[in-house]
Amino acid sequence: MRHLLDTQHLSRADALEILDVAEDMADTQRREVKKLPTLRGKTVVNLFFEDSTRTRISFEAAAKRLSADVINFSAKGSSVSKGESLQDTAQTLQAMGADAVVIRHGASGAPRTLATSGWISAGVVNAGDGTHEHPTQALLDAFTIRKRLFGDDSRGRDLGGIRVTVVGDVLHSRVARSNVWLLHTLGAHVTLVAPPTLVPQDVSGWPVEIDYDLDHAIAAGPDALMMLRIQLERMSAAYFPTEREYSRRYGLDARRLAALPDGSIVLHPGPMNRGLEISAEAADSPRSTVLEQVTNGVSVRMAVLYLLLAGERPHTEKEDLR
Repeated sequence: MRHLLDTQHLSRADALEILDVAEDMADTQRREVKKLPTLRGKTVVNLFFEDSTRTRISFEAAAKRLSADVINFSAKGSSVSKGESLQDTAQTLQAMGADAVVIRHGASGAPRTLATSGWISAGVVNAGDGTHEHPTQALLDAFTIRKRLFGDDSRGRDLGGIRVTVVGDVLHSRVARSNVWLLHTLGAHVTLVAPPTLVPQDVSGWPVEIDYDLDHAIAAGPDALMMLRIQLERMSAAYFPTEREYSRRYGLDARRLAALPDGSIVLHPGPMNRGLEISAEAADSPRSTVLEQVTNGVSVRMAVLYLLLAGERPHTEKEDLR
């Protein structure tokens, strides 16, 4: 794997390899000594042009547990705030000897530009770009669904036959876009639920069904219900009358939680707006996987960095990871 820029072009075989290596990484994190020597001598740069807590810390933890050197770069307080371009920043990182760059950027397509421009020879991982994609979030969501629904038998399995319903601000969500493509690649059936104003204008090419009624979608019996954060910071217009009205129509409250089929799970990429898209009862219920998603995110990102920087390893070394 040279770069990880999106899930739309990620093959089923590559996606399953990442998920299976993440299983190996998760096994190592249950040991007393969690650190592996795999990426010793490698340098990973976290290049964040947008605010982030979970994703940045998760990538930092993943790199450090693989023994890589980590440099955290924030646009605020850096030369970027003085007008430095992405090209100049990239060439600075190249001069520092970066082996991998994890980039979050407000402009859709910035990670691809970085990966294909020739400015830098490092591998590039997209940690979220504009409203385009967030591939590692989709991978950790798929990992969580697979682990919860299949348990210890999940290794090597795709999500064929699994029904996933994604609810909320699809229009502004890079998480939704990455999940749509990855879940489809893995064989899942995806339904998007949102007010008409929060559905992108043209989704005819997306492998999904659209529903505007959350109660109707829940009655269809999803195996996993993914609640998306309402991204008020990206909204420049009124996409729904009031927050109270949105919560009444599209929020996951105790009543809707009880209506879910036995064994179904609830996901949320975080951070959560409690009381808006999800109630406290739903967020803290046994069905919720929110904290598992955070834990699994470290394992998945360890797998991505491992495959990006270490490549294919001999069978005996893969066994050692377990």
